[in-house]
Amino acid sequence: MSTTTHSTSFTITHARQVTSKVKTDLKLLQRAYGEPTDTRIEAFGEEAAQLLNGGYLDTVTYGFRKNGDWILALRYTAQTDGLLSADDRAGGIPRGVDIASAGFYSFLTKTSAWWSLDTSVQERIENALPVNRTAGTEPGVTGGYWSSDRSYASNGNGVSRGTFKKL
Repeated sequence: MSTTTHSTSFTITHARQVTSKVKTDLKLLQRAYGEPTDTRIEAFGEEAAQLLNGGYLDTVTYGFRKNGDWILALRYTAQTDGLLSADDRAGGIPRGVDIASAGFYSFLTKTSAWWSLDTSVQERIENALPVNRTAGTEPGVTGGYWSSDRSYASNGNGVSRGTFKKL
């Protein structure tokens, strides 16, 4: 009887493959609603890839908020247990949402692994990221609902996407 072991690792290449689909979703948001810019799409994609690769990304949400609430949003939740097998096509962005007087916004949360790092390590990583985030409050979800609709994976890890739709 023989036994084999299979070991896999998740690399920055895998993370960028996953976040290329996030960037495609953001590009579709741009086409439908005018935001975010190409420069911001690239920066958001690389930020998510770096944090996902390090095991530090918990969730990141991109969308439009008005009066402190999301009116349209895409939330990506990291799945890093190596068991994510679905790798859907990007897309399925809601169309026709009235974003008049709403602003584009992004909110990111980090994992417990991030918070267990030394402050100097956190600062070094943050300084290397292309997005300069400040502390903020996550928008609320009044008058709408989240719907889980896509998963983007490479080598068993990736993100699950939820879409917030205003009623």
